[in-house]
Amino acid sequence: MAQTIADRRDIDFVLHEQLQVETLSEHEQYAEFNKKTIDLIISEARNLAIKELLPIQTEGDREGARFDNGRVTVPASFHKAWELFKEGEWVALSDDPEWGGQGMPATLSLAANDLFIGANFAFMMYPGLTHGAGRLVQTFGTAKQKKLYLKKMFTGEWTGTMLLTEPEAGSDVGALTATAVKNDDGTYSITGNKIFISSGEHDMAENIIHPVLARIEGAPEGTRGISLFLVPKIRVNDDGSLGEPNDVICTGIEEKMGIHGNSTASLSLGSKGNCRGTLLGEENKGMRAMFQMMNEARLLVGLQGLACASSAYMYAVNYARERVQGRHLLKAQEDDAPSVPIIEHPDIRRMLMTMKTYVEGMRSLLYYIGNCGDKSRLSTQEADKARYQGLIDLLIPIAKGYVTDKAFEVCSLGVQVYGGYGYIKEYPMEQLLRDCRITQIYEGTNGIQSMDLLARKLGLNEGKPVMDLLGEIQQTLAAAKAISRLEGTAAKVEAAVNKLGEVMLHIGQAAMSMDTRMSAFAQAYSFMEVCGDVVFAWLLLWRATLGAQQLENGARKKDVAFYEGQIKSAEFFVHSILPVSTGKMNVILAADTAAIDISEDAFGGK
Repeated sequence: MAQTIADRRDIDFVLHEQLQVETLSEHEQYAEFNKKTIDLIISEARNLAIKELLPIQTEGDREGARFDNGRVTVPASFHKAWELFKEGEWVALSDDPEWGGQGMPATLSLAANDLFIGANFAFMMYPGLTHGAGRLVQTFGTAKQKKLYLKKMFTGEWTGTMLLTEPEAGSDVGALTATAVKNDDGTYSITGNKIFISSGEHDMAENIIHPVLARIEGAPEGTRGISLFLVPKIRVNDDGSLGEPNDVICTGIEEKMGIHGNSTASLSLGSKGNCRGTLLGEENKGMRAMFQMMNEARLLVGLQGLACASSAYMYAVNYARERVQGRHLLKAQEDDAPSVPIIEHPDIRRMLMTMKTYVEGMRSLLYYIGNCGDKSRLSTQEADKARYQGLIDLLIPIAKGYVTDKAFEVCSLGVQVYGGYGYIKEYPMEQLLRDCRITQIYEGTNGIQSMDLLARKLGLNEGKPVMDLLGEIQQTLAAAKAISRLEGTAAKVEAAVNKLGEVMLHIGQAAMSMDTRMSAFAQAYSFMEVCGDVVFAWLLLWRATLGAQQLENGARKKDVAFYEGQIKSAEFFVHSILPVSTGKMNVILAADTAAIDISEDAFGGK
């Protein structure tokens, strides 16, 4: 069981060797989080993940959340796990201790949740949504709202959600129809229907706090007129005690492809005319508030993708070591040749190497973004804060869009490594594949992520974040070129980086012109892919450089294979995958317009 979630050695490598996260303890805010403390936290998280969350993953999938006459029950085994999660104070790891948080670096929080989500994705959506809702209260709430709600959310006594989506307002949030009417006491009467609400109703907590997007009567149409409200399932009295139910009714939960243990609810607000909420933030500034929290939400979805992929890889590589099938290729003609573990077959190795490189790239990228957030918070210079925030903003579409796409590919390869066994429920791969699929859809579909990268992030601050990222890459290239065995790999990465610069200029200009905008956005998804490929090539080269340096300096015998593996990951990705990215760049530069020019009737289907 211990080897079926995130690889502890790889987590330690990214935290301590690639990002040197313990250096954050040199600052007063994170003084207690030295290397010893960090390792202890990761060990405790891993123990909880392996001993409590992983054993109930399959049970949670098969039992699922259930709806009966307005009442939703989660899998029975989730209750004990939730109590243990609360006792360990794992809900708000990087938040203010004043409100029940642990005050640790975000990088460390990501690593702990990497383990938790890999053990039980569906369960972890309950604390994940609670933390996201709590962050909205922490950032935009009044003193009273924080006093009434925040600590109970961050400690897990109450849970939280986000109520955005409506039947006719999915990705187009501005089309929502939920309304808010101000009352004499300053509260608002909320009316509307929300769908696809993760963790929207369940029996693990006595209250659920719903941040709700709605339009105040008379407000402008579209996103400009949307406000954010705090709507508890059970009303909360001024002294913090619970009052009467708040006319928030669950009308059903979805039967889904995956994440069965998480309740995806439809909620009716104010069907009896008695739903009350309080304004969270300013009137008509609801979308602005949500966008400020969107980076965190999308980073979490990327982490969910990584966790599924990491688990799939760990299962696959261990299965490949144990599954004996077929003769060794070099002895295929020998009648008496023994069968060998499938890890000795070249095509299995190709799949495992593909899985390995993507998982390592994902982990480095997501932790790197978290580390940029930590450094931004600690910085006393506004220019440094802006630099780190710019890197985060630029990389988030890749962290959500590219990462989750590749995570699903990794899970699919995991099924393939298992062969027929990967397709049946007795083995874990089919659940990981099903669970992972949602990450490509929610918190902004991956097509929307690609449009965000092209339309907003590429030209952000006159292109400074792009230049800052290229500066980071150049530092790695310089270090890699100084190591003889990495020179060839570094040269190919450098060529890809230069080519990407040409593509950025081309597609950026095309997106600005009305004559070419449609065709440019038809290539937006490919643009996100090539950006992701180049970013991963950089991160894997960075890993390989650290590994090669350790080997040159006489690494411990037990670490030699790991460091050699870092070099091979970079070689495989750069020599086998990156050339495909170069082809995609040529496609973008060619600016084919077929997808735009084709008539609707020519698609067929009538």
